[in-house]
Amino acid sequence: MISIPDAESGHVYLVGAGPGDPALLTLRAAHLIKTADVILPDDLVSDEVLALASPTALVIPVGKRCGQPRITQAGIHALMFEHATAGSSVTRLKSGDPLVFGRAAEEISFLREHSIPFEIIPGITAAFAVAAELETPLTDRARASKLILATAHHAAGKISLAPSWSGAFPDEATLVIYMPGRDFEALAQSLIESGIAPTTPCTAVSRASTSEEHIHITTLAELSSVNVGPAPVLLLVGPPVPQRAS
Repeated sequence: MISIPDAESGHVYLVGAGPGDPALLTLRAAHLIKTADVILPDDLVSDEVLALASPTALVIPVGKRCGQPRITQAGIHALMFEHATAGSSVTRLKSGDPLVFGRAAEEISFLREHSIPFEIIPGITAAFAVAAELETPLTDRARASKLILATAHHAAGKISLAPSWSGAFPDEATLVIYMPGRDFEALAQSLIESGIAPTTPCTAVSRASTSEEHIHITTLAELSSVNVGPAPVLLLVGPPVPQRAS
């Protein structure tokens, strides 16, 4: 029998909610969701995961969508401080893993600065959930010795991924793009300009691991014609991606 302690008063927990399926939560994450007094979830945390919260828990959504925050990062800090210093246990619930493409660094710095005890609970990041759904390794001894996790840069109306590496795109690499946006034509063009062949297979996955999951397998040249589906979306580009019909 595994003994998992309840969420402690005055503590903040940065918890990975995984890709969406509550069955993919760690035991520790699930228990902290069930026992926390206050839960501060991102928008991409699934309803099925939030359903595990105690009926008495105060759930305050603090997500940011498409760069338009419903609450500022400073506001999130203030909520953590307010409730933790009042003696409540706080679960800061982040989709995937809390340390991958989130603002955990800012929250950790804030909690340390204000001497608020905290703990980080890892989660299954979307890239690993998608690879499992596709039954396809992200690395391969013969074809993909490197794995690059990146986000698309949306600035001044342009999309770019080139800053994620130096020079041409590395050989034998799988590229996983979180938050790719909706302009797949511009994204594909940016990738082709970085040196990736237009015939390179790629897979776009919407709402991985949930009942609303959609998988679209294509090539980089044809990416703009794919109806990807609603966020969250993850894009895999590279040799290990399966080249079968979607």
